[in-house]
Amino acid sequence: MRFVIENFGCQMNDHDMEKMGSVLIDHGHVAGKDIDDADVVIVNTCCIREKAEQKFYSLMGRLQHLRRKKETILGVTGCIAQQEKENIFERLPFIDFSLGPSNIHLVAEAVEKAAAGRIRTSAFGDNGGSPSLVIRPHNTRRGIKGYVTIMKGCDNFCSYCVVPYVRGREESRKGTDVLAEIREMAERGIVEVTLLGQNVNSYNNGSDDLSFPELLCEIDAIPGISRLRFVTSHPKDISPDLIACFGTLKTLCESIHLPFQSGSDRILALMNRGYTSSEYLARVEALKEQCPGIAFTADCIVGFPGEDDEDFEATMRLMETVRFDGVFSFIYSARRSTAAALLPGRVPPAIAHERLSRFQKRQRVITLDSNRAMEGTRVEVLVEGQSKNSADELSGRTRTGKIVNFKGDPGLVYKLVEVDIIKGYANSLRGELPDTPGR
Repeated sequence: MRFVIENFGCQMNDHDMEKMGSVLIDHGHVAGKDIDDADVVIVNTCCIREKAEQKFYSLMGRLQHLRRKKETILGVTGCIAQQEKENIFERLPFIDFSLGPSNIHLVAEAVEKAAAGRIRTSAFGDNGGSPSLVIRPHNTRRGIKGYVTIMKGCDNFCSYCVVPYVRGREESRKGTDVLAEIREMAERGIVEVTLLGQNVNSYNNGSDDLSFPELLCEIDAIPGISRLRFVTSHPKDISPDLIACFGTLKTLCESIHLPFQSGSDRILALMNRGYTSSEYLARVEALKEQCPGIAFTADCIVGFPGEDDEDFEATMRLMETVRFDGVFSFIYSARRSTAAALLPGRVPPAIAHERLSRFQKRQRVITLDSNRAMEGTRVEVLVEGQSKNSADELSGRTRTGKIVNFKGDPGLVYKLVEVDIIKGYANSLRGELPDTPGR
């Protein structure tokens, strides 16, 4: 049967989609390209923010008509499945199966039961050596780039976050298993690896296995791996050993995603983030000292319950101090089961939207300044394919994660090349190969 997986959410969801695709292919199914022509449609969900949840239910409304038209098998996986559990069948009675993030290894079994006789499948386990954690996908869509899940879940219980409730408590893979998967990836030609976890800094906390910095050092020595990244880091768990890795490991890219969420110590305390703004900035300065030129990206929540004008100004000051290369910024949305959902002091929507608009407008200027500062430099680019903007150009990323578009032979795709940056734009860089004729 032909299957299509529709994905919502983060890189972890994207990787879970790859895992499910591999499982289905191993059971004889074939990846399709279009929902309308698929025999099986799986929707992999995210409920971190209200908007993603709304998009999901809107899509399911459209898929219901598809089911009536051609009896397509429909499944829901991921965080909304875990959050709703059996209740999802009441809201979406036309679906055939629902699997939580720890149970996606059962996807082929669920499809085959539905095909055999519309037998409905559900599974919502939380913890304890989940087979889903150790699936090694072989159908990566990025050619020379791959993800590796090193842990799942979170023990931090930030007051706004549903992750501990839908992805469970922290569980780490054994270091030997992670390293074996990356060696296999290197043998297949993967040169850039991104390690995934809700809080990678907590990898193997409390065990006698490899610590996170030790794991990075082991990966750095694997032949064939040229670039190493990781997401996501929690600022309170950034260790001196991890910071030191940015100055010593040749493969570790000069970039880090370090969510700050707010610049106000009062709001950070309400969020249960476990650090102050000054502690966050101290870690940023330590990283800059160890790795000059390191690029910072982050997440920020605007309009958290109780946020006043001074709290927001503190957020603006932190942004100006760090000068992030990019920030994913959002208006707070209450999530079921979280402590913040019960907090008083809701920020009026008009004020929250005005603050977000102001924040994003300033961050766009900072990002543009950062990109323009690269003009006249020569950088290493991992060529990923054809540019989205022009069929005559190639596109790739620098070690700091910036997109570079340039003219070049298609034979350069999937290779590391040196590129001269000639122009910085709002969201990308324009480059030229050093030996471009006429320069």
